[in-house]
Amino acid sequence: MTVASAPASCPLRPGRNYRLLTAAAIITGLGTHGALIAAAFAVLNAGGDGGDVGLVAAARTAPLVLFLLVGGALADRLPRHRVMVAANALNCLSQAAFAWLVLAGDPKLWQMMLLTALCGTGQAFFSPAAEGMLMSSVSREQASRAFALFRMAMQGATIGGAALGGAMIAAMDPGWVLAIDAAAFAVAGALRAFLDVSHIPPRAPGGGLLADLRDGWQEFIGRPWLWSIVAQFSVVVAAVGAAESVYGPLVARDELGGARPWGFALAAFGAGTLGGALLMMRWKPRRLLLAGTLCVFPLALPSAGLAVPLPVGGLCAVMFVSGVAIEVFGVSWMTAMHQEIPEEKLSRVSAYDWFGSVAMMPVATALAGPVESLVGRSEALWGCAVLIVLVTGAVLFVPGVRDLTRAPATTEVAKDRGPASADAEGSVGRLG
Repeated sequence: MTVASAPASCPLRPGRNYRLLTAAAIITGLGTHGALIAAAFAVLNAGGDGGDVGLVAAARTAPLVLFLLVGGALADRLPRHRVMVAANALNCLSQAAFAWLVLAGDPKLWQMMLLTALCGTGQAFFSPAAEGMLMSSVSREQASRAFALFRMAMQGATIGGAALGGAMIAAMDPGWVLAIDAAAFAVAGALRAFLDVSHIPPRAPGGGLLADLRDGWQEFIGRPWLWSIVAQFSVVVAAVGAAESVYGPLVARDELGGARPWGFALAAFGAGTLGGALLMMRWKPRRLLLAGTLCVFPLALPSAGLAVPLPVGGLCAVMFVSGVAIEVFGVSWMTAMHQEIPEEKLSRVSAYDWFGSVAMMPVATALAGPVESLVGRSEALWGCAVLIVLVTGAVLFVPGVRDLTRAPATTEVAKDRGPASADAEGSVGRLG
């Protein structure tokens, strides 16, 4: 396969961007992971049931399906940091309105769904721009370690955010957690406004938005390893989302004692991702996607643990293992994308990646309540676990998934990058 990298004339300044991207990710991570728990319990506190929790979760993910591709095309056409800041502003306003609604009392289901949908819309435009921005900020030699460090810092915020969110909801109204999330988006947006995009070559005049989408589609569909794993994750993300966004809070309420234990379980997942990132700092598997895909199998463990259900300690243990596993996959996947996809198409291809991965999420979360009523909660959770195992086993039959290897670092590329490569060396160590 052709290895794509930034042209030698493209100066990289990852040090400054790393600090800004990492600081902003930590801030939003602290707010968002608490807000996800808060939204579920806001629905339950308003008299909603599992079906209502699923509808609110689906309202967040449906705009991702609708707007991700447009967001990816815009992020490759406009300065990526401006797209990110605009998306953060929308998230800030929608979460602030959601907080006010909950704190004022008697929020309606349609109101919570509308505001959650606005937040999802912001994410649809933010995610491809953010992924393209991160990938364009590192050289190939630094990519694996840099992505592991960035994800370690980002996921480290999950530990505090989930634990703090669960504790705060147990002590006060969920609306205050949503208000903190709104403030976090405001601060993160201000930081992202200072991102440096001068290293990205100007886009040459050409076709319009539809032409950009077609171009991104050709890049996406032309790589079987890429579209097959995205198809796999359309099922995996849907199953994990239904289990953790809908059934998890219900099991916590009915079997574990409320929001606090579920917050600890999510924090254990965050601790696992931190451990996985530390592992990937040192381990560089030669067969990137084979190692990553084998680590998707443990993502079935939390669904199975909730189906039993395991006590809090056992649930935290399986959440920790799944966190380590998904981080191994995540770093391997990002490294493969960075290695194989041209820089000028990163956001568009990332949008197809996100689009495929979350396409089934709104359906899964919306149907989680009715499926629970039809077959039972435990049976539905076992079904989620089985689906994850089956689709992950199937994708191993794709030759590219088994065979794609890490490109060796070359002295020529390092030489071409000149001082910027040295800047990367000094900056990577400061990410955490």
